[in-house]
Amino acid sequence: MAKKLTTREEDYSKWYNELVIRADLAENSGVRGCMVIKPYGYAIWERMQAELDRMFKETGHQNAYFPLFIPKSYFSKEASHVDGFAKECAVVTHYRLKNAEDGSGIIVDPEAKLEEELIVRPTSETIIWDTYRKWIQSYRDLPLLINQWANVVRWEMRTRLFLRTAEFLWQEGHTAHATKEEAIAEAEQMMNVYSDFAENFMAIPVVKGTKTESERFAGALETYCIEALMQDGKALQAGTSHFLGQNFAKAFDVKFAAKDGALDYVWATSWGVSTRLVGALIMTHSDDNGLVLPPNLAPDQVVIVPIYRSEEELKAVSEVANDLMKQLRSKGLRVKFDNRDTQKPGWKFNEYELKGVPVRIAIGPKDIEKGTVELARRDTLTKEFVAKHDVVDKVISLMAEIQNNLFEKALTYRIEHTTEVSSYDEFKEVLESKGGFISAYWDGTPETEEKIKNETKATIRCIPLDAQDESGNCMVTGKAGARKVLFAKAY
Repeated sequence: MAKKLTTREEDYSKWYNELVIRADLAENSGVRGCMVIKPYGYAIWERMQAELDRMFKETGHQNAYFPLFIPKSYFSKEASHVDGFAKECAVVTHYRLKNAEDGSGIIVDPEAKLEEELIVRPTSETIIWDTYRKWIQSYRDLPLLINQWANVVRWEMRTRLFLRTAEFLWQEGHTAHATKEEAIAEAEQMMNVYSDFAENFMAIPVVKGTKTESERFAGALETYCIEALMQDGKALQAGTSHFLGQNFAKAFDVKFAAKDGALDYVWATSWGVSTRLVGALIMTHSDDNGLVLPPNLAPDQVVIVPIYRSEEELKAVSEVANDLMKQLRSKGLRVKFDNRDTQKPGWKFNEYELKGVPVRIAIGPKDIEKGTVELARRDTLTKEFVAKHDVVDKVISLMAEIQNNLFEKALTYRIEHTTEVSSYDEFKEVLESKGGFISAYWDGTPETEEKIKNETKATIRCIPLDAQDESGNCMVTGKAGARKVLFAKAY
């Protein structure tokens, strides 16, 4: 059996990295900062993608695809946008290679320089809004509700599988509206879609809020977000939705004729989540034995492992297992029957525990005689024997029970690791000794926000939407603050 994982208590970062590799989710590639997402990791992303895509379409959005390359002149049209992404951009300058004349290898052909350099998209607002100028002329063309599933490149210096890589997969929605009110409602709606997905599919409780001005998306007038808390007490931004105002419409001259014939610039939003959600899923629920996956997103919700010594026993067990698999699949469950003869049952048990399959069923000759099966839960690591005729109903009920149990466990952790403080000294003590979310008054100035960040590495994760409008004194300056905000160290 393979060496056990480093425990979370020993080294949380090492535990995470080992788990991603050992559970066969992803690995580092030959390209600095980029990852190879392996089939099992990609299967989890596909489950996320399928549910999100359904939710987007149910709210009226359609999918499209836009170019990977963005002319540099487009990128520079929105000043705050380029300021926000300039340091992370990869740039294409030439289009051809050739053999070096001295035989030293392949070099860039200096004569094949592009007339205009191209940015490898870090996000697609600029290329999309250049396109929208051709699509939008009248109020009849609005609202325009488009989503794109794509990859983007941000030249990160410090990378970690799924959480921060130079290239990652994501979706990005880009919408155009006739009024400010419609655009704000769209941005808020998509924040709520993300919250619904995080809580009901990922089993991750989130705090909905807005970002401070310094933490907003580059070019946005408002950024809505959902913030989650990981098991090491650090926060993770799990999704953002941006009200862009008319900034991009003005930069790319996207106007529409209203019903009265007057011309005006459209109002915009953009919103997105990425493969970092896989990292959030791992860090929220998994334990020292491996992954723990919520049933709603597990590629295999149930795995059936046969126990046998002879071909005759395998045949008898397989007959029962195949019948059970058929019954479970007819109820919409994702079931795998692992009848490989290359590995022993104990090895398979360890593998599926490591991979976080919610329910494992073992069937052997003695189980057939007794009319039972052994059923094991991954979330609680408990086992029980269940009568064969009760198994289907039991497994169906367990799916909801496990999903809810994971959510409640994560919610309890967040509640226990959310602390209100009134002084800066208390803030720093809690941050180092306990971590988690810290709720405190802030005077609303970027200077105080920057001071806290520089001195403690904690940032304002969000201004919670459910925060009460009660005035108090900033924990740092003592000046009046309109409401409490949430601080945390973050990924």
